[in-house]
Amino acid sequence: MTHMAFVFPGQGSQYVGMGKSVAETYRAAADVFARADEILQTDFSNLCWDGPESDLNQTFNTQAAIFVTSMAVMAALREAGFAAEPDFVAGHSLGEYVAYVAAGVLSFEDGLRLVRERGRLMAKAGSENPGKMAAILKLTDEQVAEICDRASAEAGWVQIANLNSPGQVIISGSSAGIDRAIELAKAAGARRAQELAVSIAAHSRLMESANAEFAVAVENTPINPPRIPVVGNISAAPLVSVAEIKSEMIGQLTHSVRWTQSVQYMITQGVNQFIEIGPKDVLTGLIKRIDKTVSRASVEDAAGIEKLLEASHD
Repeated sequence: MTHMAFVFPGQGSQYVGMGKSVAETYRAAADVFARADEILQTDFSNLCWDGPESDLNQTFNTQAAIFVTSMAVMAALREAGFAAEPDFVAGHSLGEYVAYVAAGVLSFEDGLRLVRERGRLMAKAGSENPGKMAAILKLTDEQVAEICDRASAEAGWVQIANLNSPGQVIISGSSAGIDRAIELAKAAGARRAQELAVSIAAHSRLMESANAEFAVAVENTPINPPRIPVVGNISAAPLVSVAEIKSEMIGQLTHSVRWTQSVQYMITQGVNQFIEIGPKDVLTGLIKRIDKTVSRASVEDAAGIEKLLEASHD
């Protein structure tokens, strides 16, 4: 028996042109982009489809753009006749907000406003407390945690930001701390330890200045209990109450994204098919590294939808 999860990508999956083919092929997807333009009172669709890339890559825009594109792809998938309901939903960092809409926790409008505010506040926190992020490959989670502790003591605060898959950990923190952690990781035998092209130290203590203002935005947003279990980034377990969801939304700014553990949890609950909905296929690659035995599909355009429909009819 197939148990299915929908998963949604986070920041870093954006590219100019995303969502264009689904909007041209499916009315429901075009409507999502049109609604986003209305809500944000800007020509947001064009930013996603035509750039410029420098604007699309600004955190304030990126988060909303990935959210809208993922929602448009999901609408297209439904219009195309894919009616199966997932047993679980989960999103990587920002992607969690698409999961909330899919699970009935947030309306599209409220989700978009919240994501836009999240992007604004994270960018603001990034300019107030500059930092950076780096990827560490082929060390254990424990080794990376020790490196973060040592770099924090020697140079400046560093912590684990994302546990993406076994052997792929993202760290975040102060510039000096990250530089030291990269040196320590290389000395420990990391296959790669390199800085990421991001403008903020996401999922770290350097985002704390965003917490109070974002908490107000969360409190002012109508939030419903989930219809489908949403596996949260912080706990890697289902968020069942509105209180838990609010706590996750605020805490997620400064806590690690436990993606490996989230995927493993869903697999222990019987999930054997993961469908990534949204730009690129980053999560599909991570899931393959976490567990090669489960089925994986990524859907970001009209061709991906066709392929998924064919596979589901076999």
